[in-house]
Amino acid sequence: MTPAGGARRVTRRAVLGMLAAAAARPGIAAAAEPIQTRPIPRTGEALPVVGLGTWRTFDVGSSPEARAPLAEVLQRFVELGGRAVDSSPMYGAAEAVVGDLAAERGLSGSLFLATKVWTSGRAAGVAQMEQSLRHLRARRLDLMQVHNLQDWRTHLRTLREWQQAGRIRYVGVTHYTESAYDELERVLRAEPLDFVQVNYSIVEREAEKRILPLARDRGVAVLVNRPFSEGDLFRRVRGQALPESAAELDCASWAQLFLKWILAHPAVTCAIPATSRVQHLVDNMTAGTGRLPEAGLRERLAAHVAGR
Repeated sequence: MTPAGGARRVTRRAVLGMLAAAAARPGIAAAAEPIQTRPIPRTGEALPVVGLGTWRTFDVGSSPEARAPLAEVLQRFVELGGRAVDSSPMYGAAEAVVGDLAAERGLSGSLFLATKVWTSGRAAGVAQMEQSLRHLRARRLDLMQVHNLQDWRTHLRTLREWQQAGRIRYVGVTHYTESAYDELERVLRAEPLDFVQVNYSIVEREAEKRILPLARDRGVAVLVNRPFSEGDLFRRVRGQALPESAAELDCASWAQLFLKWILAHPAVTCAIPATSRVQHLVDNMTAGTGRLPEAGLRERLAAHVAGR
């Protein structure tokens, strides 16, 4: 896979500038192509294929100045058809920021709120989940996940009790590193789960060998974290023109190409890139529209990026 020979070099900065200008125009949400959705296997509920992570990006103070950009991100996210917002007590103030901003903007009813329990012991887990409900200003959460499998046996028992009582809708587990896949596989095989969240990107592919096929066989929805490998992907392609095939996939940026590569896997339900910038948000959400790469092209794109 080689960059387009005589094509104009399209940098992420240039694309983001164009997207930012478009995002500022009234009516863009109505004019944009609707974002694609995929069904949650257990219920068939449709979930947009691009969500919003909050790790680092939403961990800000209480000042209006600090929160204003995030309010715009959340607003635009909903306008562009987004629903799934993923957080955790591990992410500092992120839960409270999401809850406050969603309430202030009247967005709470439009969001699919996902968070995690990240502690040990039943009592501590219950207390933490109660706090998450308060922070997110929710009576019921859409998805509660056991963060990084911490004390998962204890917490899954509690989560099923809460699910039965109607306090949470879906139950899941998460991890972000390949070293945990042995245990993650055991949990997926042994437990009736609704969701699994796992790291997966064009350069972190072990999940497609072990976790994604198993999740599909078990009827488990997949949330993808680390879709840009914590920024490593952009460092790999810095200054490089998009490959010719990007036009075939309706891609105008590397971010869109990286996300479409993930979304082309049939087991993936939703990718959750985090951002605090509206222009990045618009760029990411655009990946949820248009064509996706077929298997052969996915392999060529992966080889191209790996060789950078």
